[in-house]
Amino acid sequence: MSSQLVTPNREAAIWARLMDSQPQDLAPEAARYLLSLGFGQRDQARMQELADRSQAGILTADEATEFDSYLHVGNLLAVMQSKARLALGHISLSKPNCDHPTS
Repeated sequence: MSSQLVTPNREAAIWARLMDSQPQDLAPEAARYLLSLGFGQRDQARMQELADRSQAGILTADEATEFDSYLHVGNLLAVMQSKARLALGHISLSKPNCDHPTS
């Protein structure tokens, strides 16, 4: 079983606190960049393989470490993308939408 299921992801929690401590929102360009990030097909296939092996209870120690790393990076990316969505939401709320007239 992956230790990710047993222990908290300290790295993602630390990054979340670090990002929350910043008084300003992310720049729109940075937020859009973060939202464009994602795992490629090769990594997705590897994660699925490791998840299947984990469910079957046949992960080696090295595979468990690799799976935990994928989970940690995925959690960190989710935190960063959440912050990016919030930043872009703040921008769209503070600027009138020119595509939809109010009258």
